[in-house]
Amino acid sequence: MKVPAMIAAELRRLTASKMGIIALIALVCVPILYGGLYLWANQDPYAKFPEVPVALVVDDAGAPSTASDAAAGDTVNYGEDVADNLIDGNAFDWQRMTADEAADALRHGTVDFTVTIPSDFSTALTSAAGDDPHQARIDLETNDANNYLASSMGTQAVEKIRSSVAEMVGSEAAERLLTGLSDIRDSLVTATDGATQLTDGANTAATGSATLADGTAQLADGTAQLASGAQTLATGAQSLADGAAQVSDGNRQLADIADRAGSVVQQATDALPQVRTDITTILTDQGLTPEEIDQVLAKLDPLATRLQDGNATVQADVGKIDQLADGAAQVASGAATLSTGASSLATGAGTVAEGAASANDGAAQLRDGLSTLASGAAELRDGLASGVDQIPASTPELRSLQADTIADPVKVSSDKVASAEDYGAGLAPFFAALSAWIGIYALFLIVKPISRRAITALHSPIRITLAGWLTPAALGAVQMLGLMGILALTLGFTFNHPLGTLGVLVFASATFAAIILALNVWLGSVGQFLGLVLMVLQLVTAGGTFPWQTLPAPLAALHHVLPLGYVVDAMRQLMYGGDLARAGGDLIVLGIWLVGALLFAMIGVTRMTHRRTLRDLQPSLIG
Repeated sequence: MKVPAMIAAELRRLTASKMGIIALIALVCVPILYGGLYLWANQDPYAKFPEVPVALVVDDAGAPSTASDAAAGDTVNYGEDVADNLIDGNAFDWQRMTADEAADALRHGTVDFTVTIPSDFSTALTSAAGDDPHQARIDLETNDANNYLASSMGTQAVEKIRSSVAEMVGSEAAERLLTGLSDIRDSLVTATDGATQLTDGANTAATGSATLADGTAQLADGTAQLASGAQTLATGAQSLADGAAQVSDGNRQLADIADRAGSVVQQATDALPQVRTDITTILTDQGLTPEEIDQVLAKLDPLATRLQDGNATVQADVGKIDQLADGAAQVASGAATLSTGASSLATGAGTVAEGAASANDGAAQLRDGLSTLASGAAELRDGLASGVDQIPASTPELRSLQADTIADPVKVSSDKVASAEDYGAGLAPFFAALSAWIGIYALFLIVKPISRRAITALHSPIRITLAGWLTPAALGAVQMLGLMGILALTLGFTFNHPLGTLGVLVFASATFAAIILALNVWLGSVGQFLGLVLMVLQLVTAGGTFPWQTLPAPLAALHHVLPLGYVVDAMRQLMYGGDLARAGGDLIVLGIWLVGALLFAMIGVTRMTHRRTLRDLQPSLIG
C-alpha cells in the first residue's frame, strides 16, 4: 500500500460517520478556538483601562507656596491639581470618594484599588523651603482578593503620579530659582557698574594720593627746614633782645645825661636876659654910660646868640637822644617780643614739622591703601563681571523652558527595530504556536498514529511512518490556515510577512505532528500523555510572555532545546518585521526536530514490523 492510499484510508475512517465528521471538525477547530478566543480576550487590555474603577480620595488642605503667599493669605492645593489631572487623563475610571466610601468600595470589590492624597500633601511638597523639609505621601491601597494584576496596575499608576507630581513641583521650584538667579544677575550687573565706578574713582584717588604723598614729603622737608630756621631765628632773636636791652639801657643813661645837660643849657639860655639885666645893672653901678654898656652888651650879644643857638642844638639833640632812648626801649621791647615769638615759632615749627612728617607717613599709607583699594576694586569688578557672564540673561519664556528641563531632564527617545501593534499582537506568536501544539495533540486523540494493517502486511516502515505523519500534518495545516484567518481577518492583526508567518505555523504544526507521532509509536497512550507533559514544559520555557532569561536555570536550559520557543521566535521575526536570518535559524532547528522525530518514529515502526507482540495488537487506551 502506498502513502496516499494509507492517508486516504485514514481519512475515510475518520469521516465514516456523522459523529466522526463532527469530532474531526471540532478537533480541527481546537487551535482556532483556543488561540482566537484567548487573543481576542487579550487583544488590547490597555485600551480598556479607562473602564477599570479606581477610588480617588483627596483630603489635601492646601498650603502657602512661599512666605509672601503666606503673608498674603494665598494657598496652593497640589492635591486638587493632581486629582484634576488624573480625571482629565482618563487613565482609569477615577471616582472621587471619601475615605470611608473608598475603603468600603475596595472591600466589596466595587473598585480595584484606592489612591488617597492626604491632608498634608501640599504642606509636604512646599516644606523644602522651610526648616522642616519632608516628603509628600500618596497612599495606595489594594485588594488582591479582587484582582492581583489590578494591584500591580495600581502600583505602576501611583509611581506615574509620583513622577508627574515631582516634575510639576520641581518645575515650579526651578522656575522660582531661575527667577531669583535672574534677579541676582540684574543686581550683579548694577554691582559691576558700581564696582567699575569704584575702580575708576579708586584709581583717581590713588593717583591723587601719590601726588599728595609727594607734596607731604616736600612739606615735611620744608617744615623741617622751617623748624631748623625758626630755632636759629629764636636763638638770634634772643641775642638781639639781649643786645637791644643793653642798647636801650645805654641810650636811657645817655638820654638822662643829655636831659640834664639840656636842662643846664636851657637854664643858662633862660638866664641870659637876667644876666643881661644884671650886667647892665652892674655896669650902671660902675658908672658906665649907656653907650659903654651897649658896647659891652654888644660884645656879649654874640655869646648869647651862640648860647641860644647851642641851646637850640642841644635841645634838639636831647630830643633826638630821648627819641633814640625811646626807640631803643621800643626796639628792646620789640626784640624781647620777637624773641618770645621766635621761640613760639620755633616750637610751632617743630610741631608743624612733626605734623608734616606724620602727614607724610599718612599720605604714604593713604597712597598704598588706595592703590590696594584700586586693585581690590578691579578684582571685584572683574569677579562681578565674571559672575554676570556665568549667569546667562533670560526671559520668562526661557526660564519656563529651563525649569521644565531641570524638573524633567531626561526624555526617553524610543525606537523599535521590530514593533508589535498592541498587547494582543505581542502575545500572538506565543499563543499561535501553542495552539499549533494543542491542535496536533487533539488530532491524535482520533487519528491513528500508524496503520496496523500496514504493519501486519509488513509494508515499508518509511511509507507507514510518512502516512502516519502526513495525515495529522495535513489536518494541522488546515488548522493553521483557519487560525491565520482568524488572526488576520477577525482580530485584525497585521503581519509584515503574512505568507512567511503562515508557513512557519504550518511547518511548526508538521514538526509537532512528527514529535507526537514518535511518542505514540514508541509509548502508545503513555506517549500521548507525555505529549501533554511536553506541552506544559514548553508553555513555561518558550519565553512567550516574560523573557526566557527570567526562568530558573534548569527551565532556561530547556528553552534552548524544546521546539516551541523557536516557533515563537520565528513568528515574531516574520510578524513584526524582525531579522529574517534569525527566523531561518529557528526553522533549521525545527527542521532538525522534524527529521529527528520522523527518524525516531520510523525506527519504532521498523521495530514493530520485526518484533510484534500481543501488546501491539491490543487497542490503545487513547485513540
